Amino acid sequence: MDLAAKFEEGLSYADFLAKYGTPEQQGKWAQYHATVKLKPAQIELLKSWKRETKVLVLAGAWCGDCVNQCPMFDHFAQAAPVIKLRFFDRDAHPDLGAMLSVCGGARVPVVLFASEDNFQVGMYGDRTLAKYRRLVADIDTGPSCPTGILLPGQSADDAVLQDWLDEFERVQWILRTSGRLRKLHND
Repeated sequence: MDLAAKFEEGLSYADFLAKYGTPEQQGKWAQYHATVKLKPAQIELLKSWKRETKVLVLAGAWCGDCVNQCPMFDHFAQAAPVIKLRFFDRDAHPDLGAMLSVCGGARVPVVLFASEDNFQVGMYGDRTLAKYRRLVADIDTGPSCPTGILLPGQSADDAVLQDWLDEFERVQWILRTSGRLRKLHND
C-alpha cells in the first residue's frame, strides 16, 4: 500500500466524526474526550518529541472501544505537534482494514504508525494490554474479584491511556534513533 497516498485520504479527528458520526455518536465521543486528562509528566514527554510521526487510525464512530480510546490520540496530537493524526472509517477503507486485521478480523481501533517519509514503523490495537487483562479477569473471575493489574490509585481508563502513550513513545524512539532519519536530519 502507498502509505503517503493513503495518509492523504485520512480525516482529522473532527472531520472524521462530522462525516461518519451520528449526532448521538458525536455526543458520546465529545463526552469521553472531555474526560481525558493527561498528567503533566505525560504532556512534557509528548512535547519533547522531535520526529514527525504519521498516525493512521482505523476506526468506527459507532464503536465503543473507539469512543474510549480515539479521543486519547487527539489529546496526544494536541500536545505533540509532531504527531500527524488521520482517521479512516473501517467500512469506507476496506483496503486499510484488510492490512490492519487483528486475529483475522477487521477490528477497530487499530493504529498504523509511519515515518515522515512513509515507512511503516508499527501497528497497535484493537485494545491495549490493560483492557485485555480486565476482559480476561472478568471472564475468569467476574468483575468483583480484584486482579492486581492496576497500580494503586490507577483507573482502568488511566491504564489504557498509559498503554497507548507507551506505544506512541516506543514508535517515537524508533524514529528518533533510526540511523537513516538521524542522517537525514543531521542529528
